[in-house]
Amino acid sequence: MDEQVLRSLVKWPNVPDCYGWLALDRRGQWRMRDEYAQNHSLSGTVIKHAALNESISRNYAHDDLGRYFFQNGPQRVFITLDATPWIARFIPSDHGTNPFKLLTHCGTSIDPQGALSDESGNIYIVGAINQLSCTRSEEKLFTKEKSISIALLHDHDLHLFSDQSKILEDACSYKGSWMWNGEELPIDPIYSAELSERFHFTKKPQATT
Repeated sequence: MDEQVLRSLVKWPNVPDCYGWLALDRRGQWRMRDEYAQNHSLSGTVIKHAALNESISRNYAHDDLGRYFFQNGPQRVFITLDATPWIARFIPSDHGTNPFKLLTHCGTSIDPQGALSDESGNIYIVGAINQLSCTRSEEKLFTKEKSISIALLHDHDLHLFSDQSKILEDACSYKGSWMWNGEELPIDPIYSAELSERFHFTKKPQATT
């Protein structure tokens, strides 16, 4: 969390929260959703401003209700999630024996423990991710720690995942195993509707009373 953001929370403590105006799509792009996009259930406009994208990624956090948000100075901008709170990418690496590193859309590392495959063939990485969090009782106090979360694998990287995997067709999806850093990790089936409850995230945050 940026230091100037934390200072602004102290200076302006009662700025209203914002809902519906910012989204994370399934390819890890931040999208701005104006009133027209919200009223017509449109995806919104991809944010291409590099500095703004970096600011959102640095100040991306969640509360104890599983609502993810961008702390934009003193204002909390809650994020509509198309899929999961994180999007995973295989990024080429020059270090170690693994030719790739596994990063989130924010550029932070994922320590994978396994993968899930849903009824549509989507792949989700389950692993430890450094996350910023706060509670509703201590909204100005943020902690950063590694915790287990879920990241949809970007569809451009499915072939890389497939190259490292042994997959068997299951009744509702696929299961098997995949190799990461010389370790065999499980691939288990899941229904996509179960993801948000199992991994405690809210796809469309709403104001609480």
